[in-house]
Amino acid sequence: MTGHGTGTTAGTAYAPEADDTVAGPRLRAAWDGAVRRVPRSPGAVLSVLVLLLVLGWAVAPEWFTHRSPTAGIPAERFRPPGGAHLFGTDQLGRDVYARVVHGASLSLRATVVAIAVALVVGTLLGLAAGFFGRWADAVIMRLVEVMLSVPPVLLSLTIVAAIGFGTVQVAVAVGVTSVAGFARVMRAEVLRVRTAVYVEATILLGSRWWRVLFRYILPAAVGPVLALAALDFGLVVLAIASLSFLGYGEPPPAPEWGALVADGRNYLATAWWLTTLPSLIVTAVVLSANRLSRMLETRGERP
Repeated sequence: MTGHGTGTTAGTAYAPEADDTVAGPRLRAAWDGAVRRVPRSPGAVLSVLVLLLVLGWAVAPEWFTHRSPTAGIPAERFRPPGGAHLFGTDQLGRDVYARVVHGASLSLRATVVAIAVALVVGTLLGLAAGFFGRWADAVIMRLVEVMLSVPPVLLSLTIVAAIGFGTVQVAVAVGVTSVAGFARVMRAEVLRVRTAVYVEATILLGSRWWRVLFRYILPAAVGPVLALAALDFGLVVLAIASLSFLGYGEPPPAPEWGALVADGRNYLATAWWLTTLPSLIVTAVVLSANRLSRMLETRGERP
């Protein structure tokens, strides 16, 4: 085949092939399919309502409660759930519902930071490993294998101990423990897209490697990585709550969800609501996020 013929073949195959493999249409199709299936599933509708409520707590907590999450009234210590205090009060007379509502901002912010860290770092590592191959692939994947060989909780605790305590530090630690999964998925997708006709044609036509990588390969390979981020949302919420429960989050009186559960464990016999109700909120958020992410993952399947 002559040089002219090669250029013509690349030109005719380029546009449709690129349009078929970019992440945008595939993600929109998955999203549209999930949206159409939500009204037909009572569980999915309930999950959406739960997540919207928690999102409202995080964005505008003052719309849902007028009480302070940190100021208590000693005369109202250990009040059970009722009309005056929806979730009861704690050992200092603080309204537990107000603390849960205001704690949503801390917990969800940490979740977003953790997913962003895992998504960005994992995507870059997977891109480099899949595109450059050879020594870059060997070094990066050995690092990924080492991270996967360490239990996530132990790795998170090690990172937090190294960088300090706090909500942001916990979020970074949880994000780092999730990097390996994102890197492996991204590498697999890059290897698949790397052999596409339009990518090989672009390389043969003399495009610079960074243009090929970020203009053609990344948009086509990022779809499954974004889906993984949605799937990991509930797990990240649970991981952050677990580290906060162990005392690695913001110091008291910050109302992080995990810290609320930990604060009430010494009063289970006399004030069950201190631990039970915040735990139910965390459970509801995790289950709702997993329910909706599974619908996005199944795409055209029935919920």
